[in-house]
Amino acid sequence: MTIIHATDIDCATIGDLGLEPLRTIWRERFGAAPSIRSPEILALMLAWRIQAAREGGLQGDLRRTIRRPASAPVATALTPGTRLTREWQGVRHEVVVEPDGRLRHRDELHLSLSQVARKITGSRWNGPRFFGLRAGEEGA
Repeated sequence: MTIIHATDIDCATIGDLGLEPLRTIWRERFGAAPSIRSPEILALMLAWRIQAAREGGLQGDLRRTIRRPASAPVATALTPGTRLTREWQGVRHEVVVEPDGRLRHRDELHLSLSQVARKITGSRWNGPRFFGLRAGEEGA
């Protein structure tokens, strides 16, 4: 029987190992092994962790997207030139997305729709909700 150490392993050879050798490698590299009983799933997880350690893993924005619950709305990027309008207390407000991504409302630049909504209402609002950008929701 050949003993394989974590420093000798690469992603190509992981698939041939059983559950206990996979757990041993995991413990040597990353600490406590997950309590998974499937060698196939543990091999996939271990291969990903090794590759992520070598290549740098996921970028922050992708990691946040993956962690977001499936039911959570996905933020949509507003393209430059987009105009959003909203009537609030009888006054029509228009917001234009500038080429640099900032938002222009009445000759003032803002970084987020929430900042614009707060400027309009005087209280904290979720900007996309205020402007009716969320599916199934309209500004109140």
